[in-house]
Amino acid sequence: MDFLTIIQLLDSTVRLATPLLLACLAGLFSERAGIFDIGLEGKMLMAAFFSAAVAAVTGNVWLGLLAGIGSSLLLAGLHGVASITFRGNQLISGVAINFLAAGMTVLIAQDWFQQGGRTPSLIGGGRFTPFDLPFAESLSGVPGLGPVYAELLSGHSILVYIAFLAVPATWWVLFRTRFGLRLRAVGENPAAVDTAGVSVVGLRYAAVLICGLLCGIAGAYLATALQAGFVKDMTAGRGFIALAALIFAKWRPWHAMGACLLFGLLQAVALRFQNIELGGITIPVQAMDALPYVLTVVILAGFVGKAIPPRAGGEPYVKER
Repeated sequence: MDFLTIIQLLDSTVRLATPLLLACLAGLFSERAGIFDIGLEGKMLMAAFFSAAVAAVTGNVWLGLLAGIGSSLLLAGLHGVASITFRGNQLISGVAINFLAAGMTVLIAQDWFQQGGRTPSLIGGGRFTPFDLPFAESLSGVPGLGPVYAELLSGHSILVYIAFLAVPATWWVLFRTRFGLRLRAVGENPAAVDTAGVSVVGLRYAAVLICGLLCGIAGAYLATALQAGFVKDMTAGRGFIALAALIFAKWRPWHAMGACLLFGLLQAVALRFQNIELGGITIPVQAMDALPYVLTVVILAGFVGKAIPPRAGGEPYVKER
């Protein structure tokens, strides 16, 4: 494998890891506040559809992004009402959101576009297009660092850079601000936070809405940047892979980025190297495609050490009188 092939493989890794990273950070905010959210998949799917649908109709990808974020926030608010206000089971609420999104997106897409549950292909201003960083073309000929800068770091859409900048931003918010301290405290001991006169309900709703915002960007990226439109179930389990990456990272933002890049690398390898021959045996493409999901099962089976979630995670808070 030559150097250019490695750069191209890593470039695909970054692109494929972006929606996983956004969804993983979304789950990080929610679960740090004590709200388990397995509805990441549903929020991403709903955002993917509405972003592609609005972008297809208006020809404006930014309006599509806003529509995707809005739809994801709506589902996030629904999850918040069910699990925070009415103290329902958080896992059941998340499952319901996944089923709701899977059914509604196809139904609405068929009603609006009559294309078998998909949206029209996005062209021109309906898509996020890659752009080059400063001096990328002039530095591309420099041995070593030139291709890294021109091919790997440059040439991505704006949402890729937003996703990776969200990692230090998340770290700073959670570990260097008063809001982050209170958010983490709500996930560990909500009664102590309530005693200090801080609204547990308000903080948990804030975390759930931040989760919806990031899932909305992730879904919009899938439909308007990574691909050129919406197709049925296009998230393909990415929300669940993001949850596995979150557990792998033990609810820490920098480690989450590493875990998502690992999953993205496996997907990139599966896409680039198909029907590989090892010792005279051809590995089928289906086996390569299954690599990220096999790793998810391995991680969830507990082969990464003991991962301890926030102590108050999944438990509705009842204010003491």
